[in-house]
Amino acid sequence: MSRVKDLNSVVEHGLCAGCGICESMAGRDKVEMRLTSFSQIRPQVKAALDPALLDRVLQVCPGLHITGPAGPKAGEAGVLDPVWGPILSLHRVWAGRPDIRHWAAAGGSMTALGCYLLESGEVDAVLHVKASAEAPAMTDAQVSYSAEEVIAGAQSRYGPAAPLVHVNSLLDRGLRFAVMAKPCDIAAIRNLGRFDARVERQIPFCLSIFCGGVPTIRTAHKIAAHKGVKPEELSVFRWRGNGWPGPTHIETKDGRSLDLSYDEVWYDPDAPWSYDIQFRCKICPDAIGELADVACPDGWVMEDGKPIHKEAPGVNIAIARTEAGRGLVERAVKAGALVAEPFDRPTLHAMHSDHLPRKLGHPARNLGLMLSGQPRLRARRYRAWTTAWRAGLVANWQAFWGAFSRARAGANREPLQ
Repeated sequence: MSRVKDLNSVVEHGLCAGCGICESMAGRDKVEMRLTSFSQIRPQVKAALDPALLDRVLQVCPGLHITGPAGPKAGEAGVLDPVWGPILSLHRVWAGRPDIRHWAAAGGSMTALGCYLLESGEVDAVLHVKASAEAPAMTDAQVSYSAEEVIAGAQSRYGPAAPLVHVNSLLDRGLRFAVMAKPCDIAAIRNLGRFDARVERQIPFCLSIFCGGVPTIRTAHKIAAHKGVKPEELSVFRWRGNGWPGPTHIETKDGRSLDLSYDEVWYDPDAPWSYDIQFRCKICPDAIGELADVACPDGWVMEDGKPIHKEAPGVNIAIARTEAGRGLVERAVKAGALVAEPFDRPTLHAMHSDHLPRKLGHPARNLGLMLSGQPRLRARRYRAWTTAWRAGLVANWQAFWGAFSRARAGANREPLQ
């Protein structure tokens, strides 16, 4: 940890999550998030940071520090599941508006919650992401002040994004806002809250997903190239939506329209692309949004105890992690923004078992990274002994040795530009 003395070291050692909180805190005149030759969005340091500011930025960085949730407080309903984290309520849900349910990712539940928060006046703005208008395979940070703007930004985004670049400016303006982002982005918000009292007052809700990791922009470009489309020809690149799971949809400036199914994109063994996620994702202790108020993964259709990806009306699972999240889900259901049905933890476990190797293996991976002599992610309060025990000896050894050998070979390293 002593070797990470600046933002460049975070990037060079593959620990950057690309969230953009450093630009937000330092200002774009000093730090700017840009796409690098590694095809990820990374901070570019343009001017020296005051030592006190630099120290605070590094303390907030979710590539260096992540502290898990305490779980339900005394007197609160709910459990701290050893694998799935705090669960105060658990439902199968979807957007009450059929158009949102069809247009947005899965059941449109996060979109519906963002709309509800704005329409009810509980927040002034929603911070989220949307497809870039200039480079459709890229993703931009978006501040929405109306339900229509939230809906326009809906759809899954698999790839580089820096959603938190606007956080400090929104805090400076005194706005109350919700954050809808990846679990590591939510970790940055929670870290910031330990240094900035405005976070607790002005960010009443953080909503997240179950994350498969952040691939480079090359993944989208290779998918487009497979259909004969160059990056500069794209006018639309939509990963999912217009159904569930929905097709990956491509449109070109000359009027072509092309679709690939979910299974074609992610499960075709002959596909000429891979899910080339950044190194920080490979050592992540929390891809399931334990630090959010509400996490909204897909509510996959189950057959013979296993999830399948056939087209169906979109469904999410709403996992309320906090009392604030539990209340939000209840109010949204009462207002008709969400439709909810009962759900249970055993089905959640079976439905999202693909998260288990990374979730259970993170202690061994971080140990391997540390013993390789490389800086590591400091993860606290993520039930390391419990998860390591559940992983088993063979899986722990494989996770340890994989991280150790990759780090020793320099596979975690990234160029700065």
